[in-house]
Amino acid sequence: MKLMHCPLNGWRNFGEFVYGGEVTLPPAHDADPKEWADWVFMEDNTAGVVREWWFHSPSSYWFIAERDNVRDVVLRTYPPEEIFQERVDFSSEGASQ
Repeated sequence: MKLMHCPLNGWRNFGEFVYGGEVTLPPAHDADPKEWADWVFMEDNTAGVVREWWFHSPSSYWFIAERDNVRDVVLRTYPPEEIFQERVDFSSEGASQ
């Protein structure tokens, strides 16, 4: 059985997790639509160690994993707060009054 360490729940069966894509910073909120489309739909697909979003389905917990995708080995998992220190509020940006 293949296991992955969830920062919230400990070691769990790999079937409980869902891949969420590469960890990348979004473009500026006023970026053109092409930049946003590239960020949403395109991936670097780099061979080697990558940072990825993973979702633990039973607990609805998102976290980051550093994974060697050549050897298919998870090297480290950690909460997103280690990288992202502040939240972005999109609720008031671009809203018409």
